[in-house]
Amino acid sequence: MTTLTLPRRRFLIVVAGLGLSGLLGCRPRAPRPGPSHPARAPTPQLTPLPPSPSPAPIRFGVDMFLDNPETLRHQRVGLITNQTGRSADGRSTIDLLYARMDLYLRALFAPEHGLRGAAAPGAPIANGPDAATGLPVYSLYGQTLKPTPLMLAGLDALVYDLQDVGTRYYTYIWTMALAMRAAAEQHLRFVVLDRPDPLGGALVQGNVLDPQFASFVGLYPVPMRYGMTPGELAHYLNREEGIGVDLTVVPLAGWTRTRYYDETGLPWTPPSPNMPDLESALHYPGACLFEGTNLSVGRGTPRAFQQLGAPWVDNAELVRRLAAYSLAGVRFEAVTFTPAQPGDGKFADQLVRGVRFITTDRTTYDPTHAALAALREIQGLHADRLMWDLANFDRRAGSARVREQILAGAPLAEITRGWEAQLAAFKRQCAHYLLYP
Repeated sequence: MTTLTLPRRRFLIVVAGLGLSGLLGCRPRAPRPGPSHPARAPTPQLTPLPPSPSPAPIRFGVDMFLDNPETLRHQRVGLITNQTGRSADGRSTIDLLYARMDLYLRALFAPEHGLRGAAAPGAPIANGPDAATGLPVYSLYGQTLKPTPLMLAGLDALVYDLQDVGTRYYTYIWTMALAMRAAAEQHLRFVVLDRPDPLGGALVQGNVLDPQFASFVGLYPVPMRYGMTPGELAHYLNREEGIGVDLTVVPLAGWTRTRYYDETGLPWTPPSPNMPDLESALHYPGACLFEGTNLSVGRGTPRAFQQLGAPWVDNAELVRRLAAYSLAGVRFEAVTFTPAQPGDGKFADQLVRGVRFITTDRTTYDPTHAALAALREIQGLHADRLMWDLANFDRRAGSARVREQILAGAPLAEITRGWEAQLAAFKRQCAHYLLYP
């Protein structure tokens, strides 16, 4: 998923204009009860769901909400969603909320790729009416990343229902975080209709972002693969980053941390054009780093983020070198592919020599280490051809250190030194906010 790649200075200017100065953690004043702003109950305590004795059917947050809609009864609601916002039986969250007589759906908010998920990566999303309902659709990708007070006028609550992919670079969670900020500033309730982390919640991998490299592909210090559902992450950010919104998470039913999306029994809805299946999502925590280089990540092919390369890559030698790492849970295969209308513009209609990453054991596979190994070896083989988009790469990597060490020829163990300690500290910090066993 290509994301907004503003230089750091430009990002700060844009977001500052949207009120992101609130990142300093100022808490909102308590809302005054009144006819346009009813008094609200305190945020519920975080109580983990009890473990299920056997795999149970998954029910999404929207399904659970429909069983008990008290959270939003008689509320004027704005909904942040796209084509992934669906009940377990495939009905659109937009349609389900719009049809209810006990709440009032007043506005829709579209993340990157738009309300229907068809917009090209990085393409700005325009405001406009929704063809199906006539409701206004406000863009949260382009010049405006954070809902403005004018967009939120007349609302009592913002509802978030998007399928994430469990990776720091994906913009949907940062749309959620900025919307939480906006809701806090306007004294609105924020409701997350929770969904599974498609990568499961058992593994946390990669490094933790250095706040100096905050951007819309990593706004707060979380790992590359963070192992939390949107609802869990919302609780974590709300407290640890001082957002302070009136937050309610409507939890999933039947999901446990060891369950990958293909174990839910539910069909995969691509959350973006280049996330066609779970296999792409599994490699994405590492492969997305290559978006900051001149290599293709397979956009414009059926295997985006499962393969990478360039016309000049010696893919046979690259596979040989990668095999020598003996990385757990993955094998490498030399391939060729021809990107057709790739959203990143890389090597359109050209034969690309590349490497395919094939998962052999996802319980031991670390895609962040596999990607760094590939970067090291491509740098070693093709230092004269490999090019870096420095700001773009460093934002994704969460620091400049990763790139600098690769260029210096540091071993993989040296590049990842300290990551385990970062991850351990993150897991201790977020343990209180986990809702599922």
